[in-house]
Amino acid sequence: MTIRLRGHHLLCLLGYRGMGYSDDFCVNMTAIYEKLRVEPETEVEIITGPDDVCKAYPPDKAYHCEGTVYGLDADVLAKLGLRAGERGSWQSICDRVAKVMVPEDISHLCTTCPWEKYGVCAEGVGLLAEGKSLPKVGA
Repeated sequence: MTIRLRGHHLLCLLGYRGMGYSDDFCVNMTAIYEKLRVEPETEVEIITGPDDVCKAYPPDKAYHCEGTVYGLDADVLAKLGLRAGERGSWQSICDRVAKVMVPEDISHLCTTCPWEKYGVCAEGVGLLAEGKSLPKVGA
């Protein structure tokens, strides 16, 4: 099973701790996060636009999966040296994050993200940089 992810979701997943836009969104995001956490050799395809995380975005919220987030996607991919269309294991993406990023990069890349203020994505980058695993959701 290949999980399709857009650029900025590569970082969102590092900081996912169970918070989200709706119950359905959290169920979907937790399933993706735990699959990648438990099976890091899972193949990830980097795509442009709405991905497997976006498919559970609540219909009653302002839809942001198109538009302004494309710039963030591009910035994250540039930082990681990745391109849309590439495929690789989740572990290879985590290894790349650990090699090229520091926690402070989140505050520079993700300035418009409402989740940035919680510090969880920076924490996730820090865990990888220290060679540690991401935590189980709810742990």
